[in-house]
Amino acid sequence: MKITKEDRMSCSVHLSEDEKAVVILDQTRLPNHTEYLTLTKIGDIYEAIRSLAVRGAPAIGICAGYAMYVLALQKSTESREEFCRHLEADGEYLISSRPTAVNLSWAVQRMLDVVHRHPEKNVSDLIPLLKEEALAIHEEDIRMCRSIAEYGLSLVKPGDGILTHCNAGPLATSKYGTALGPIFLARETGIPLRVFADETRPLLQGARLTSYELQKAGVDVTLICDNMASIVMKNGWVQACFVGCDRIAANGDFANKIGTSGVAILAKHYGIPFYTLGPRSTIDMNCPTGDDIRIEQRHPDEIKTMWYSEPMALPEVKCYNPAFDVTDHSLLTAIVTDAGIIYPPFDINLRKLMQG
Repeated sequence: MKITKEDRMSCSVHLSEDEKAVVILDQTRLPNHTEYLTLTKIGDIYEAIRSLAVRGAPAIGICAGYAMYVLALQKSTESREEFCRHLEADGEYLISSRPTAVNLSWAVQRMLDVVHRHPEKNVSDLIPLLKEEALAIHEEDIRMCRSIAEYGLSLVKPGDGILTHCNAGPLATSKYGTALGPIFLARETGIPLRVFADETRPLLQGARLTSYELQKAGVDVTLICDNMASIVMKNGWVQACFVGCDRIAANGDFANKIGTSGVAILAKHYGIPFYTLGPRSTIDMNCPTGDDIRIEQRHPDEIKTMWYSEPMALPEVKCYNPAFDVTDHSLLTAIVTDAGIIYPPFDINLRKLMQG
């Protein structure tokens, strides 16, 4: 699959024309406003990731790769030691913006590894190598998404109903997406599917982003509240659940947007196959189980005030607002990756996959 500059520039995250900035589609403004942010300062890039202006594990990884290159361009020192020290500090700061998504730390470390692999190179010689690596991260994601889409599409048949949670389409990745990839590929190849998109409280990624992407693409999509998933399944309208993942532990437990584990429990009850779809970069073999995944806690205002003209709770009411939950591997039918479909036992088969 040949990747062109036009393919990269059409994605929700890309390098600016002058290659001195990271450009992102501001997902906090969708679906009613299409606005792009041009980011050059590390604080602005950090905030874009933290505030979910750019979101979705693969898209965050792409953003991080480009960010490390853009920040490297800004270093005025010719001292390799000083350059490395400052770039490592930048990477550590960016990783702290959203620690649960493994693609963020993976992409930052991959960029730093370029520097470490070439101890003989001076600063000016490292810059083009960093650009090359950032572009490679992006282009590999496009290829991975296509592969994931093909494997995922093999799991369903024409006319099936698919339930989704959160957003894992092109906005959250590059082309096609992960969990939505099979649906976009089905549309592209003329295979009819029906989609039920959970709204995904409290940030409404399913309502604002998934239904937006699918409707624009001409997919048969129905938006439902999160607490309607059970009746939709009971009605026999769902033949498979496709969700994304922000980190997959070595035993197959995985973190995804809050509410995912509840969907998995419902699917188990109704006998519906439940799949998580993601690239190999989302698999963290250094994380033994889901208990070892750090869960990000977000501001209470996302629950109380964000979408309302007036607060929906008293100021003194406490809130618990985790960004993710962990779905136990026992609830998973399979993990769909760019290298194939992984079935239980996940601990053994994930290890085989990652060992090549």
